[in-house]
This record gives sequence, structure tokens and C-alpha cells, in this order.
Amino acid sequence: MFLQTLITGLSVGGVYALMALGYSLVFSVLNFSNFAHGAVIMLGAYMGLGLAMRLNLGLGLVVALSAVGAGVIGILNEKLAYSAIRRKGSPSLYLMISAMGCAVLLENLVYATIGSRFYSFPEFFPRTSVHLLGASISLMDLWAFGFSLLAIWGLNLFLTRSRTGMAIRAAVQDMTMCAVMGVNVDRLISVVFFLAGLFGGISGVFLGIKYLVYPTMGWVTNKAYIAAVIGGLGSLPGALVGGILLGLLETFVSTYVSSVMRDVFSFGLLVVLLLVRPNGLMGRRSAERI
Repeated sequence: MFLQTLITGLSVGGVYALMALGYSLVFSVLNFSNFAHGAVIMLGAYMGLGLAMRLNLGLGLVVALSAVGAGVIGILNEKLAYSAIRRKGSPSLYLMISAMGCAVLLENLVYATIGSRFYSFPEFFPRTSVHLLGASISLMDLWAFGFSLLAIWGLNLFLTRSRTGMAIRAAVQDMTMCAVMGVNVDRLISVVFFLAGLFGGISGVFLGIKYLVYPTMGWVTNKAYIAAVIGGLGSLPGALVGGILLGLLETFVSTYVSSVMRDVFSFGLLVVLLLVRPNGLMGRRSAERI
């Protein structure tokens, strides 16, 4: 039972980490919380559902194409909703308000065009489970955790080995200095939003496979935001640690205490951590956190 709960917790935590990475990537560069990220994740899930149901594509192609599609939506989100506000030098609060408006807009567009029905993905995984040390482990949980680790490893390589990745890390420290040194800031921000959407698309597909696809599923990403805050907003390693920690906590509480108490423990952990470490486990100090 313990091993099975552990693997399930790591699977859920991996998906939380992918979603939290999107929040942390944007916050690290622009210093605001992109609350439209949940809507991008929801649209990624719908794209994956369409690819699976209409075109009968396999899981790999569904995940890859949904990730790219969500990444493009992330770029459009930035260009249409944030770019003008950012160039005027407006406070980060304005960006956050615009993000909330985008979330509501995208959600209602889905209501108007697709409807409010709940949809389920086709069966990508056989119902048989892997038996390990007496534990029965779902194949879906193993795949979700594996995809999450692969995506996070790829992001780490991109940030540490590529010129664009190094420019993003420099922009985290000082965006103005990057612009002075000749970095195309607009292009860099587009890359950041594309990466955030990319990971949102991957997590949206697995979220839809594990549960269901529906217009308000983006609000589930509140948990991912909690994970990002626990790890430290703006810290990519913190997003990974926060996601895994939250996923394990929720799974163990659901198994050994009660599923009704799961959210109580999650939000309780957030409150306690903010009292003890306001910047999160691995966050950097910031004069303004929105």
C-alpha cells in the first residue's frame, strides 16, 4: 500500500510540477502571477482530446502536438493581453488583472463554442497494472511521472546549454541589463510564454486522462499555484520540489486520513509555510510579489 501510494503521489506531483513550472517561468521574468495559465492548460487538454478522438493519434503525438499548440496559445496570450501593458511600464498588478480577465474570457469561449459537457479521453493504457513488491501500480501513473521527469530534464538542458536559455537566466536577474546587452527582450518573453504553455499542454493532457476534460478544469491549477508558492515563486527547482511535495501530501492524506481532508492539509501547508518562509522553500527575496 505504501509503495503504491508513493508512486501515485509522485505521478500527481509530477503533473503539479509541470503546471507550477509555467507559473514560475513567467513570474521569474515578469514578476507577476499569470492566472491565465490555467485556461491555457485547459485548452491544451481540449486539443489533446480532439487529436485523440478525431484523428485517433497515439499518446506520444497527442502529448507533443497539444504541448506545441498550448505553447502557441501562450505566446498569443502574451502578445494580445500583456505586451502593451508591459511596454508602458505599468505596475505588475495591471498584468495580473489582465491575466484574470483572460482566464475568464478563454473559459467562456469554450462554453460558447464547445459546451459545458464533461469528456473523457480514450483508453491509452490497458487496465492491467504493474505489480511491484506487492503493490499494484497504474501504468498511467508511471507514464505521467516519466513524461514529467523527461520534460523537466529537457527544460534544464535548454536553460543551461542553449544561448536562449542562458539569456532567460540572465533576464531573471536583470531584464534591463539584458536589453542593454542587445538581447531581444520581446522575443525572449515570447519564448518564456511558449515554454510555459508547452508544459501546460503536457500537464493538461495527463490531467484530462486521469480525470475528465471540462471548461473549468483550469481552476484545478490552483493546486499548481500552491505548489509554485511552496517551492518559491520564480524558482524552477522550487516548482519541481513544491509540486512533488504537494502531490505526495495529497495522496498520502487521501489514502491514510480522508480524501475530504486533502485540501485542508494542502492549504494548511501553504499557510504555515508562508508564515515561516514567506519566499517559499527555494524562492528569492523580492520587493514586490503579485
